[in-house]
Amino acid sequence: MADSATQPASDATYFRKGFGLKDEVEGELAAAYDGRLVDLLKERDYALTSGDVTVRLAREFGFCYGVERAVDYAYQTRRKFPERQIFLAGEIIHNPHINQRLRDLGVIFLEHHAASNERSFDFSGVRPQDVVILPAFGVTVADFETLRAIGCVMVDTTCGSVLNVWKRVERYAREGFTALIHGKYYHEETRATASQVLKYPGGQYLVVRDMAEARVICDFIEGTRTADEIRERFAHAASIGFDPERDLRRVGVANQTTMLARESLAIGAEVGAAMTRARGEAYTAENFRTFDTICSATQDRQDAVQELLEEPLDAMVVIGGYNSSNTISLAALSAERVPTYHIEDAGCIDVESRTIHHRVNMGKEDVATPGWLGRDGAVRVGVTAGASTPNNKIADAVARIFATRGIDPASIGG
Repeated sequence: MADSATQPASDATYFRKGFGLKDEVEGELAAAYDGRLVDLLKERDYALTSGDVTVRLAREFGFCYGVERAVDYAYQTRRKFPERQIFLAGEIIHNPHINQRLRDLGVIFLEHHAASNERSFDFSGVRPQDVVILPAFGVTVADFETLRAIGCVMVDTTCGSVLNVWKRVERYAREGFTALIHGKYYHEETRATASQVLKYPGGQYLVVRDMAEARVICDFIEGTRTADEIRERFAHAASIGFDPERDLRRVGVANQTTMLARESLAIGAEVGAAMTRARGEAYTAENFRTFDTICSATQDRQDAVQELLEEPLDAMVVIGGYNSSNTISLAALSAERVPTYHIEDAGCIDVESRTIHHRVNMGKEDVATPGWLGRDGAVRVGVTAGASTPNNKIADAVARIFATRGIDPASIGG
């Protein structure tokens, strides 16, 4: 069966490789997103000290290739079609500043149908002469087919790492395995990935958020939970008509690319072990598959945080959108070892009151922590950022960290 989510409607209406305008938008991107203090940190072996404050930056941080590509293509699209109406299916990435910048460039953000159980986009305002940008997360097969039927220009910025996961779950479906996806069922990427399974007759998927949910599935496999319990608990996170007794006999594990890598690997191992305990090694060898589909950039940033945490630190600041899955994973790793503050941008650091406003454990509300750096004595602060956070936002946050202790950021590195 053809891969309808990646097949062009025609050479004139489907683009995955930009428009050859990279040089034309490069200056605009650099002006919008570069940061002096980040450049200085890299020059100084990822550490800056001024007064009694030391800031250490993780060696892998911020924009990954997939994000750079998506943002670059969005800017190229605006340059290529200056007179056309340009839409974006959702958010290009999970960073509010970059999305706002695209709005400022005249890009119209499409919303989901309010009454749609599948959260499909509302394309009713899109005309054949318009342009629609597909985000780095990808879109569902149904949304892709709707756009293809409209006949508009599509600029597809879907990350290559996401496409690799799609190929994996497609193969599972083609070979009769249920795709057990470690991810957030409501996340754009996971919805798009799950939809790939449904291109095949009988294709099924089930999304588990974490190890706790995976163990519920293991309990069913080993006979200590009923099919009705699984249907009820995962009704929101499974394909329509999902039958645990039928669809959990052959299982292939995959994951949203931005999840905590070690947990994804552990979930795969746990499910495989449960199948072996229930049905034996020969059965598992024939009916279980698992592959690490965490993207390399996500893994590199998680590894860099682990390395940074080996240094003596008094606090860790993680910068990125509050709805950014990879940023949340970085904050979760850091919080295991040191007081950690997940902030969206530098505005969360109030210099005058010496208070930081941040999120904890994927919370929905800001937490205010006064005196987070103390008032005197040497302090060591680790910094990292999610893959959708540009350097200028990291630099702004570093500047405010120094300013909290009365250090003028402009004086650093002179």
